[in-house]
Parts: sequence; structure tokens; C-alpha cells
Amino acid sequence: MKVAVTGSSGLVGTALTASLRADGHQVVRLVRRPPRGGDELRWDPRAADAGGPPLADFDAVVHLAGAGVAEHRWTAAYKAEIRASRVLSTGALASALASAAARPRVFVVASAIGWYGDTGGREVTEDAPAGRAFLSRVVHDWEAAADPAREAGIRVVHLRSGLVLGASGGVLARLALPARFGLLPRFGDGEQVMSWISLTDEVRAIRFLLDGAGRTGPYNLTAPNPVTDGELTAALHTAFGRPDFSLLRVPATLLKLGLGEMSSELLTSARVLPARLLESGFAFEHPTVGTALAAELPR
Repeated sequence: MKVAVTGSSGLVGTALTASLRADGHQVVRLVRRPPRGGDELRWDPRAADAGGPPLADFDAVVHLAGAGVAEHRWTAAYKAEIRASRVLSTGALASALASAAARPRVFVVASAIGWYGDTGGREVTEDAPAGRAFLSRVVHDWEAAADPAREAGIRVVHLRSGLVLGASGGVLARLALPARFGLLPRFGDGEQVMSWISLTDEVRAIRFLLDGAGRTGPYNLTAPNPVTDGELTAALHTAFGRPDFSLLRVPATLLKLGLGEMSSELLTSARVLPARLLESGFAFEHPTVGTALAAELPR
């Protein structure tokens, strides 16, 4: 299979590219800088003709690129960047694929459980409506931007990923350092529900959806056992053999003061279940946070 991947230098993209290549698939990385080898193609994610003719003759395109939501304080300018880096790039790619002479069979597009917003810890599955918060609106428009590919008969899959736990980046890399010294605090009251997935299962799920001819639309890429922030903190301390001081906390008011609107990423409570993945027969290697941390954290 010949696969084009955007966002291939990120946590998930790096692992997915390595997994595909290990099984003999040809992976071409779409990059914004000048290509450094024959396995790279340059593209402009903001251009109307993003990808252009080079995207012909691919079997699949996996679009993972997007500005990190936790990289900067959410100023008006950075919120515009979060939105544009997802919505405009997806629309440009979808249009390019729809007009290609030889269209791919499948277009797999990153998405997020931000679709649901804060549900107060209530269980939600893929049929739940979008929330009303900033990220919910972004995710709604992000998924809708793939419509040109869908209308052209390309199978489109949306990856509504939770917190991806991988030691080489993302949320786990940021939490691991204080946890290693037994100093990771709870955020707020620690009762907010966090829906997560191990990096291993994230990659396995993407490949499962790539290969599934009848699998379309949104899929929650979350483990079947969400945890509270306090449970995740305790599990991390246990993984590093450290005591867990449950009274060590950062109050919600301080988070909101220091991080502004971005603090919602730490305080939102949503119990997102992978209903469609499980119904399709996908089996998680790491269904609990303890097994995930044991597998993903370096020894």
C-alpha cells in the first residue's frame, strides 16, 4: 500500500510511519519545507491546490497535521492558528483528492474528543452531538472540511482521539517528569474524567481503520476505561515507584489565571467510550491505564 502522511514528525505520525514501513508499505511524508529525500513531498496546507498532482496514485492519505492545542496560551491569534491549521488544511487536501485523476481509496483525518466538550463525566459515544466550546466548534468544522473527498466517493474516517499516552511526546512526556519525583499534582479537584489511549493502540486503531473497507465516519480512539485526573496521577506515581500525595493540587482558579482558556484542556470532564471500534471487533492491547503506562514508559 502506498500511503501519504501529513504530521509525520509528531508523536502519532512518527509511530504510524514506522509501523507501516516495518510491514513493507510505502510511506511518503507530506512536508511544508523543501523535501530531503525521495520519500517526501512538499505541500502547502493553506493553498487551495494543496498536494496537487503528486497526490495521484496513492492508496491512502492520513492527515495528522495541526497546531498543538496545548503548545501556547490561547490568544485570539493562536486560536485562529489552531482552527486554520486543521480546517483549511483538511479542506485543501480533500479538494485535491477529490479532483485527482487517480483517487485514494481512503482519507483518514485526525480529529479529537474535543467534539463532545465538557459532558460532566457523562458517558458519550460517536452518536453524541458536538458541544459548544471553542474546540468543539473547531472539531465540527474540521470534520466537515473533509466533505469534498466524501462526496467524491472516497472513504473518509475521522479519528476522534483522546489523550495519547506515549513517552516520547504529548501529555505523558509533560506529566512524566514531575511524576518521576513524586511531585505531579492533581489539577483542580482531580475528579474530571480523562479519556485516553496508549500510543500503541492509537497506531493499531489507525491501521485497523485504514484496512477496513466498510469503516467510515467518526471513531473514538479512546481506551474503554477512562480515568479521573486523580487516578491518572496516582497511576503515574505508582509506575515510577513514588508515593502519591493526594493533597498536592493546583486549584482550578490558578490554572485559569495562568493558562486562560487553555486551562479547559486540563479541567474538562468527558467519559468518551470507543463504541464503534469495539463493535467493529477491535481489541485493545492496553485497556487499562496501568497496563498502558507499563508498556509506554521507558524502563
